[in-house]
Amino acid sequence: MSTTIEHVGEWWTLLLLHDAFDGYTRFDQFQENLGISSSMLTARLKTLVADGLLERRPYQTNPVRHEYVLTELGRSLRPVIVAMAAWGNARLAPGQRSMILIDAATGEEVEPVVVDARTGRRLEDSRTYVFTAGPAAGPGMRARYTSQESVNRR
Repeated sequence: MSTTIEHVGEWWTLLLLHDAFDGYTRFDQFQENLGISSSMLTARLKTLVADGLLERRPYQTNPVRHEYVLTELGRSLRPVIVAMAAWGNARLAPGQRSMILIDAATGEEVEPVVVDARTGRRLEDSRTYVFTAGPAAGPGMRARYTSQESVNRR
């Protein structure tokens, strides 16, 4: 989890990625839409490029200007952004939602859920699906989940 948070844990990062999913690619587009300072935006874009989530490409030569395009790694975060937006919308009355997810072909609103790819079962039940130490876990992580296993089995 800490590795994931390292990449997307800053809230400006999530907002920038959301804008990129909506087709924004240029510095001024991001800045105008988010109302972010130039220095903060420069720093966040630089980090997203360094982390491999965005690619910086020149789109103009005189003067040189760059656009920021989602990489494959960046595009793979779309389900996370969609799930977070759905979680937020589920807590609002329909009339209070500033954006909704729709099926592009039908225009109908969709309700995203997170499911297990093998079984198709929803992952919302915290007793059915639990975290455990993975192959690269250090001693602290292994100890944490060893003690949690007895709690989760109750």
